[in-house]
Amino acid sequence: MAPSTIPEGYVPEGRLGNDDSLLVTDPRVNQKLAVAMKAIGLDKAQPESPLTLKSPMEEIKEAIGQSEGPMQVMYDAADMSLPGDDKLPEVEHSRTTIKAEDGKDVTLHIFRVKGTEGEKRPCVLYSHGGGMTIINTFNPVHAQWCTSLAQAGVVAIMVDFRNAYTKDKHNPFPIGLNDCATAARYISEHKSEFGISKLILQGESGGGNLAIATALKAKKEGWVKGIDGVFGCIPYISNAWGWPKERLVKELPSAVASNGYFLGLKWMELMGHYYTPNEKDAVNPLAWPYHATEEDVKGLPPHFIVVDELDPLRDEGMAYYRKLTNAGVVVHAQMNLGLAHGTWLMMRKVLPEAHQAMVDAVVAFAKRV
Repeated sequence: MAPSTIPEGYVPEGRLGNDDSLLVTDPRVNQKLAVAMKAIGLDKAQPESPLTLKSPMEEIKEAIGQSEGPMQVMYDAADMSLPGDDKLPEVEHSRTTIKAEDGKDVTLHIFRVKGTEGEKRPCVLYSHGGGMTIINTFNPVHAQWCTSLAQAGVVAIMVDFRNAYTKDKHNPFPIGLNDCATAARYISEHKSEFGISKLILQGESGGGNLAIATALKAKKEGWVKGIDGVFGCIPYISNAWGWPKERLVKELPSAVASNGYFLGLKWMELMGHYYTPNEKDAVNPLAWPYHATEEDVKGLPPHFIVVDELDPLRDEGMAYYRKLTNAGVVVHAQMNLGLAHGTWLMMRKVLPEAHQAMVDAVVAFAKRV
């Protein structure tokens, strides 16, 4: 077979073709997003941490805490409102508490349209992003997401799982996963109490990891029939961000092409290490589902995988989709063109169509499975 030839003038995507490429100058970027990123100072390459996986864990913890601060401020200050929100159905927010595997309290935030208590609706159990490590559960971004889901016809329940990072305590894998699995199993066994008809797991980024991993854990433990579907958005699932560049280009080229487009490999590598500090867990499928085998995923409930085009995590989500397909799992996937990691979630005001399209996709999946 003759070697393939690259057409003259072809330039590989992003930083595969230009080491200096930026999100806002990439020709594929949604221009509304580019303007917004410039306005908040995220139009330049973010500085990389000098730390490595051999750095003392206390130094890594301090660096993660420092990186969380500005992100948490952005989430807490986010204006998620749109004109016409006052005409949408009123959503009531309530809380209940269950016990985690280790006896700790886990709060569930429940979002339901007022006056629908007598109806059984599909339930979407939401686990938030932040690499399983940072960002608090209840803030305007996450609350709006669950409100939008409820207004579109489901009961949205947000699980307040323990992040790996807190100022006071390190909660490494599997603590956060166990919290999510406890919530999923409890809800699936108390459907009438919650007024729901079925259970779908959903999350983005680190929350996408937790949704996917909860299904794997449920299969391993024999209760996966309690889960009707998994909607994994922009999943952070490989723990591959410290691999040699040559291997990344071969297996996960988007990690190189979009490195620094809102997310950087070095920070993801450090957060991944903080989540799984034990070397044996670095490729554990329950911690990092990218490493699951086809046998691990056989028999899982229907999945829907979403990736963003300009996201270093794009190709690991696509790889997991293909693994599910090869294993015979019912699965669908979509790519959000022109968007960076999770911007459809965080920037409802800037990208209202993308935000609503994602809400509609989740709810349609929940009703269909």
